[in-house]
Amino acid sequence: MRILLTLLVLAVVGVGGWQLLPSRGNKDRAITVGTTDAVTALDPAGAYDAGSWALFSNVFQSLLTFEPGGVEPVPDAAESCAFEGSGLRTYRCTLRSGITFPSGRAMSAEDVKYSFDRVKKIDSDVGPASLLGTLGSVSADDEHTVTFHLSSSDATFPLKVATGAGVIVDKDKYPADALRTDSGVDGTGPYTLTAYTKGREADLEPNRNYRGYLSGTGRPVALRYYADSGKLQRAWKSRQIDVATRTLPPRVLSALNPSDPSQRVTDSDSAETRNLYLNTRPGSPLHDARVRRALAWLVNREQLASTVYEGTVDPLYSLIPTGITGHTTSFFDDYPKPSTQKARELLTEAGVSLPVRFTFGYGVNREASAPEAAELKKQLEASGLFKVDVKGYEWTDFQKRWAAGKMDAWAVGWVADYPDPDTFGAPLVGTGSAMSTGYSNKLVDHLILDSQQFADRSRAAKDFEEIQADVAHDVPLIPLWQRKDYVVSTEDVGGSQYLVDGTGVFRLWRLGWI
Repeated sequence: MRILLTLLVLAVVGVGGWQLLPSRGNKDRAITVGTTDAVTALDPAGAYDAGSWALFSNVFQSLLTFEPGGVEPVPDAAESCAFEGSGLRTYRCTLRSGITFPSGRAMSAEDVKYSFDRVKKIDSDVGPASLLGTLGSVSADDEHTVTFHLSSSDATFPLKVATGAGVIVDKDKYPADALRTDSGVDGTGPYTLTAYTKGREADLEPNRNYRGYLSGTGRPVALRYYADSGKLQRAWKSRQIDVATRTLPPRVLSALNPSDPSQRVTDSDSAETRNLYLNTRPGSPLHDARVRRALAWLVNREQLASTVYEGTVDPLYSLIPTGITGHTTSFFDDYPKPSTQKARELLTEAGVSLPVRFTFGYGVNREASAPEAAELKKQLEASGLFKVDVKGYEWTDFQKRWAAGKMDAWAVGWVADYPDPDTFGAPLVGTGSAMSTGYSNKLVDHLILDSQQFADRSRAAKDFEEIQADVAHDVPLIPLWQRKDYVVSTEDVGGSQYLVDGTGVFRLWRLGWI
């Protein structure tokens, strides 16, 4: 999920110095990690969000995974994988031997085929089926060999296999045509899920039967989920948790002091973005592209980043963030600074009644989503051209509402699925995108498919430059900001700087007591 970017701020003291710190407390206890990320579902076929996939990367296996900082996937549950021929349409993997599910049954190629088939068959509104759009069929050639037959050339398919969309489940434990609804997990990852309460906690124990890319598993971990960043901050302040990530309030993040000896602070770039998505369907007040362009002329990203987020995010001016191949500044080029006059001219040309009234939804208790919505409402209404009805929704309800097109606009963060610009293409602006804006542009779809034909990903840059120009013109979304990743831990926890690294893998096994 994200290209790894350079770690900017290391922990407070050198690694050698950490070893000299006095031992405190009971080091046999689990390391407690707090987050505001939510888990939509424990079934991989029914979740396509950062919180769920972070958990999946610890309790399930995919055929491939990413090395820390890597941009090319490496074998995990697979012993090897490779394209057959030069057409990038046949991808074959050989399974690693000795992998067993919790039941004791050995993983086979049939389990891999079953896992991919059910994601596509269930096709959940909030699931990852859209990520497998180029997958035509899967065949289990023998007990250890599986072949993916693609409907078109797709050099990015191995990257998709390494994501949460490609995790392998036990075919005897997961129904073929419906989501599993209990709180159990039958995976083969480095951890087993021993206890789970939705929205509150997930307890993980090292999987002693794990066989895969890792040379070993880590310490027991207790994940604690908090409804909002304020509650996470209070848990951190009172030391109810040992590690805090994704994410503390902006005012806390902006005041973090790397010189504070009581904690370790990691601050790194990331490719996580946040966009304002717009409903382009007929009947929506934002159906006319001129109305959407008018909105683009009114959004002040710098003000949003400096006031609501206190400088902990960077303004973003395009679909693809900085640090990713093909990044441009298309929205800055087309809408260089807020202009009420330009917006009014477009609305007059569109012949709409003023002010244009529309609904704006956001996920409640999701970091600074409420003050962000209030700031955007203020900016848009200050022009006198729009009237914005803002409403917050519980996260799962929010996902279902945008999937069903029940809101006119909604703000959502996007954690890249894998380290390639393709993850910002079809899932966000392709026909039938995961963001369900109703946007469909044949040229954009063609450019997305064309970009997937290049095994040398630098050759896809021109396609993505054109995609970004089209998106800035059509405005199915308005880029808002690009995040920095922050992880804070107590002084007696090591490895927190490796927890997140831009690849989408949540490396809990790297945590340990010092």
